Amino acid sequence: MERVRNLLPGLTVAATVALAVGFIADHYGGPQFLLALLLGMAFNFLSTDARVRPGIDLSARTVLRIGVALLGIRITMDRITELGPVPILLAVCGVTVAISTGLLLARLAGRSREEGLLSGGAVGICGASAAMAISAALPRSPQAERLTLLTVIGVTAFSTIAMIIYPVLAKILGLDETASGVLFGATIHDVAQVLGAGLTVSPHAGDVATFVKLVRVACLLPVVVGIGLIYRTRAASAGTQTQPLLPHFLLGFIALVVLGSVIPLPAIVVSSVSEVSRWCLLIAISALGVKTSFAELFALGWKPLALILTETLVLLCFVLAGLFLFF
Repeated sequence: MERVRNLLPGLTVAATVALAVGFIADHYGGPQFLLALLLGMAFNFLSTDARVRPGIDLSARTVLRIGVALLGIRITMDRITELGPVPILLAVCGVTVAISTGLLLARLAGRSREEGLLSGGAVGICGASAAMAISAALPRSPQAERLTLLTVIGVTAFSTIAMIIYPVLAKILGLDETASGVLFGATIHDVAQVLGAGLTVSPHAGDVATFVKLVRVACLLPVVVGIGLIYRTRAASAGTQTQPLLPHFLLGFIALVVLGSVIPLPAIVVSSVSEVSRWCLLIAISALGVKTSFAELFALGWKPLALILTETLVLLCFVLAGLFLFF
């Protein structure tokens, strides 16, 4: 009971920010993750309060992992294979290109490997959700938390810009509805913006974009497992404490993917669990915002955002080349 009392103030702050963001987004629109970050950062002064800190830390870590685990409810193998091989290969290769580009650019710019993995994975897979999941598999540090926050801001901002620009680009290039859907699904970072761009063209383009996006979301599991294996092996070689081979949140993710692939789940179950996942991620990102100040973000400099922008443009060029070759 004492532990609950210690955690309650911070949990209440994070949940209140998330609820406010949900109200604003439902009534006035806007990207929820970005709003959660910015509104949370407005309450950064609370992070120094000893009564609030434990609950904020729990929200930014444990609630985050619950939200990531529940993302698996949206993915089934049947939905992925319906697309056929070409869009699937294009989406998977795009993830590989984005992560490889992130690692290469980070090395050339003298940035850390972790930053390259974080930004490349966020651009290549599913934006803010991927950034949070990859961050949970990387070694902990205050610098890593600030980079995660900046990555979430960057991919959310560029994803919103892409939602506006890419439909215009598809029309200029003369892409049909299916090709437009593949373009949006394989390049735009966040799921909501993918759907928004697709529906701007047509309902069919929205459906195709969503399915292709789910292929990228499905890549989250092997990528995060691979990152966890790499850092676990290095920690063991260095004689330091290792993380579990498969963290609990990844086991939950796997279980939900398998469950949804083997047993047809009612739509109400999928939508309800997805909604819980969304709120968990909103609460977690709100907590991260509370933990981080604008001054700390500005101290990171412009290079992380330049890294994300370059990865975004490389991914766009790669997918467009694939579309012109195979569609």
